[in-house]
Amino acid sequence: MKRIAILASGSGSNAENIARYFSGSGFAEVSFIISNNPEAYVIERAKNLGIECAVVTKAEFMEADKVIAMLRERDIDFVVLAGFLLLVPAKLIQAYPGKIVNIHPALLPKHGGKGMYGDRVHRAVVESGDTESGITIHLIDEQYDQGTTFFQAKCPVLPTDTADDVAAKVHALEYEHFPAVIERMMRTLL
Repeated sequence: MKRIAILASGSGSNAENIARYFSGSGFAEVSFIISNNPEAYVIERAKNLGIECAVVTKAEFMEADKVIAMLRERDIDFVVLAGFLLLVPAKLIQAYPGKIVNIHPALLPKHGGKGMYGDRVHRAVVESGDTESGITIHLIDEQYDQGTTFFQAKCPVLPTDTADDVAAKVHALEYEHFPAVIERMMRTLL
């Protein structure tokens, strides 16, 4: 059984969706969640799902040794960023080469990079007049939103759509595709 750790900074709806997808799969399980935000609702979701959860400071995360030790102690095979807002340090990437995946709420390379997350991305999509948006699932590297793209899914953006409308469409794509793509990536890369 492969073991997945999820890194999340906020609500954790994608983390919960991924955990439920793998629950009872026989292939993999979400066995650990790390948050850098002690107020994040993902911590409550982890408790409700019976998944071990830890909170680390930004400094601890950026230094990486503590995080790497926690992941290794739990025999983690694959790391998933699900609404995690910190840049992953090189030391952690080197400890899990080709085994850390992120989801971005736009069609990279558009609307990516430092500071482009959540509603900021959806507002940028609307303000730019884009006719489509979507999700990009990619391996991470040492730059924001620059790693190798593994999967994209698109949705239309209508001239009347607000950032909230785009967000709803993108969230639907996340919930539909992210867990299955994680499984495909793990079967391909591990």
